[in-house]
Amino acid sequence: MITELGHFALILSLMVAIVQMVVPMVGAHKRWPGWMAVAEPAANLQFLLIAFSFGALTWAFVTSDFSLLLVVENSHSAKPMLYKISGTWGNHEGSMLLWVLIVALFGAMAAWFGGNLPPGLRARVLSVQAAIGVAFLMFILFTSNPFLRLAVPPFDGQDLNPLLQDPGLAFHPPFLYLGYVGLSMAFSFAVAALIEGRVDAAWARWVRPWTLAAWIFLTIGIALGSWWAYYELGWGGFWFWDPVENASFMPWLLAAALLHSAIVVEKRESLKSWTILLAILAFGFSLIGTFIVRSGLLTSVHAFANDPERGVFILIILAVFTGGALVLYAMRAGAMEARGVFGVVSRESALVANNVILAVACFVVFIGTMWPMLAEMFFDRKLSVGAPFFNMAFTPFMVLLGLIMPIGAMLPWKRGRIGRVAWSLRYAFGLALALALLVWAMQTGRSALGPVGLFLGAWLVFGAAVDLWSRTGRGGGRLGRLTRLPRADWGKAVAHGGLGVTMFAIAGLTAWEEEDIRVAYVDQPFEVGAYTLTLDQVRRGEGPNYLTTMGHVVLERDGQFITELYPEKRDYPVARMPTTEAAIDNGFLRDVYVVIGDRQGDGGWTMRTYIKPFANWIWGGAILMAFGGALSLSDRRFRVAAGSRKSPRAAVPAE
Repeated sequence: MITELGHFALILSLMVAIVQMVVPMVGAHKRWPGWMAVAEPAANLQFLLIAFSFGALTWAFVTSDFSLLLVVENSHSAKPMLYKISGTWGNHEGSMLLWVLIVALFGAMAAWFGGNLPPGLRARVLSVQAAIGVAFLMFILFTSNPFLRLAVPPFDGQDLNPLLQDPGLAFHPPFLYLGYVGLSMAFSFAVAALIEGRVDAAWARWVRPWTLAAWIFLTIGIALGSWWAYYELGWGGFWFWDPVENASFMPWLLAAALLHSAIVVEKRESLKSWTILLAILAFGFSLIGTFIVRSGLLTSVHAFANDPERGVFILIILAVFTGGALVLYAMRAGAMEARGVFGVVSRESALVANNVILAVACFVVFIGTMWPMLAEMFFDRKLSVGAPFFNMAFTPFMVLLGLIMPIGAMLPWKRGRIGRVAWSLRYAFGLALALALLVWAMQTGRSALGPVGLFLGAWLVFGAAVDLWSRTGRGGGRLGRLTRLPRADWGKAVAHGGLGVTMFAIAGLTAWEEEDIRVAYVDQPFEVGAYTLTLDQVRRGEGPNYLTTMGHVVLERDGQFITELYPEKRDYPVARMPTTEAAIDNGFLRDVYVVIGDRQGDGGWTMRTYIKPFANWIWGGAILMAFGGALSLSDRRFRVAAGSRKSPRAAVPAE
């Protein structure tokens, strides 16, 4: 009964979304207050209906209702409760329902917190957001219905993909969706502004919190996915340049560019055209990511579906929304005339450079991701584009970005002198360079990657600290003024510092990692770097829904016991799929990472051991970036749209 109600609520939500899409837009065009007022209750009702539908599907998974085809294909009665719940979105149909739930959530939040928006703009934003909901609700109901029933339910289900039965993957999709689906709000604001012909500082002030919230969630989601890949897949890597990884990374790059571009619109009434374009492209790349994950055209361990027909439907949605927005963008060029003028050396110019670097880096990732498919379609050639291409093509842009960020962050608006800023940063630069040279002198026979990464990371961290200190003015009491700085200033410094930490950690791990692959024998110690490992025993056991072969490894250093590690190979009989569970001794400066393989004919066991320096700093830096974003979002200036109190003359009417 509950599942039928969930299906009915989903159909009803489509009807409400159609009303929300049409009526407020017409009301805004005709300036009818009553019609515009329909947007808010419709947004709330649409969200409640979809939330009920999603709750009904979750209940079916929790109770193992095998009358639903989706539950049969993605659950099992013996599965732990966490994975029964996460099984709701661990498949194509359920994840799309979560997708559209988040679209409706952001629309409802715009209704809840958008009271200071002009009525016409609010109505148009909610109308565009509803249009996105309509498209994906139709996609779900016509091609991906999660409530399909079975006439004869089986006794038990086929289980969830074992790779997804992990805490990291349980929380990774919701955060990721809150991120790149959340960019739909920036898109809705951009399209609404283009329809209204009004792009000004107040608009930038309204769009920044939504973009920042999406960027924060996207940062957390990407970090969770990277962490999962590190410890779950058993190959010891944190990033594989997989098409689905890239699908979330590309919107992250554009969202970061959009955040910085919106600052220029808000402060200087410049870069309006560029900011609108970034808002369209950021959500457009989210749709491209959805297409990549669900079309089956690109192979990935993360892919949800392998159905080209569904991919065509998503491709049509992508063409309609992104193509339509770009056509409107071209038509409204006159409404985006820049008012602010700035010099070549200024914060505006630095932000432009930042945006160009991020956008080009995104384009490089896009080309590398899509090129195998394009080569097969147009040249009938099967190609593989892997980590070597991305590392070579993408890394220079990140190095350049790291070099200019501390200087750009301290340049004054409109015009400045780069020599004065460079002088302020002389100690930060000197300390970063000294650290890099020290490491260069200490390492022998190694590449320059580690010292260069250390320099960039330290340069960003120390530069952010100098920027923060420079805002306290001169004279006594600077520490007191430091604590009273706006949260946005602290947030920027923490986020930039977090990027520096992540840059250094990636470079350090890549440059200084040690790897050992061997056949290990019980009670025969072996050395890896400074550590001694002993395979004490290997035993077989049984988990809730899997069989396990578990090794017991004793880790020592200089004869001193450190810990015991338990690497596993698991076999899921229902899903008929094995997984590797790495055993990791996490440390502040390094991880010892052990993977057990198959038994050999002579009684030994294949084992891979890695010493991974600064591995946890990668995700620590991501946490700092997300925390910095949250600090900025908590700034009162984000919660109060001060821009809305500006004179109407600040707006640029449509031609």
